Amino acid sequence: MARTVASLPAGSRITDYISLGVIAKFFPADRVHEVLKQTKRASVRERDLPAQVVVYYVIALALYMRSSYREVLRCLLEGVQWLLDPSAAVKVAGKSGISQARSRLGPEPLKKLYEAIVAPIAEKRTQGAWYRHWRLISLDGSTLDTADTVENEKAFGRPGASRGSSAFPKLRFVALLESGTHVLWAARMSPYATDEITLAEEVVPALGKGMLCLADRFFPSYKLWRMAAHTGADLLWRTRQNARLDVDRCLPDGSSLSRLYASTADRRKQHNGRVVRAIDYRLKDVKDAEPIYRLITTILDPNQAPAKELAALYHERWEIETALDELKTHLRGAQIVLRSKTPELVEQEFWGLLMAHYAIRGLMHEAALRADEDPDRLSFLHSVRVVQRRMARYAAIPPSAEENPA
Repeated sequence: MARTVASLPAGSRITDYISLGVIAKFFPADRVHEVLKQTKRASVRERDLPAQVVVYYVIALALYMRSSYREVLRCLLEGVQWLLDPSAAVKVAGKSGISQARSRLGPEPLKKLYEAIVAPIAEKRTQGAWYRHWRLISLDGSTLDTADTVENEKAFGRPGASRGSSAFPKLRFVALLESGTHVLWAARMSPYATDEITLAEEVVPALGKGMLCLADRFFPSYKLWRMAAHTGADLLWRTRQNARLDVDRCLPDGSSLSRLYASTADRRKQHNGRVVRAIDYRLKDVKDAEPIYRLITTILDPNQAPAKELAALYHERWEIETALDELKTHLRGAQIVLRSKTPELVEQEFWGLLMAHYAIRGLMHEAALRADEDPDRLSFLHSVRVVQRRMARYAAIPPSAEENPA
């Protein structure tokens, strides 16, 4: 839908609408400087918009999707004036100047900053983040609409529609989710036509020992399963009901041991089979439930994880659907597309969006720990509004990236 240029009320102050302290708390200034040096994007001369300011600006854009470029920048510059000169007057660049500054920066620093910082944050006392000793992780993907420009259409493509094609070009992305905190990490993006399994192959190497990764039935493939299992993480993936899993041995809890093969020829020769434990179960009295649900897991010992517990646990995979809804509806805004007009800036905006989501979720996790609550019991939308509302000016972004004790 078309965007209506919005502005904050006359006389409003940065303290009323933007808490950059939240952004800087999770993306400290020293880490931003480090990434800018690594990517050779640090400002080499004085500009109206130095590179480090633009990094924070891109993240701030995700918090204020309904406000204009210049309005977000005006608020940002009041909050990060320490990066320039506290005695200098705030100078807000025009739309062209903002675009040039973002183009100079490019997407690489934002991607590097995301990869360097965004990771699972659950502690042992974080409620809902664990199953026994395993950290719960989910794997899934989604799409985002981009601005309707020739450049974006060429770079990302459009899905088909009943009459021609969709209204907007779309990008596709796949990510891992820490189920208990809703942190989206290890994300990869690509044109719409890219298969989710292809992107997942770039994502699963981020898994590690002590994690239990959940995934939907469209992900299991011999190659992806092998890659994910090789990381040392355990897996609990739903598979298609018609997937061939010959029973090697029945187990006391009703599950069974079977093998995955790369091809029919390998199965016939019993060559390179990977042992899995299969769990079939039904959902009673659930409307529109399928006759049989089938899970496969790398946890072969039923004493470590009984079949009933794993079947009940699988619903945690839907946490990633909730997180994707937070990203696409509550943070971005329903029916609002990514605003960038060129593919390079779309990618930059994508990483900024994920980092804004991480900052909000990090704040919610800290609040949940203090209240001894499950983070799921806190409202994401309310948290976004809190960040957007009044916050003391001294907590904006102190030079040390720590809270000012004054």
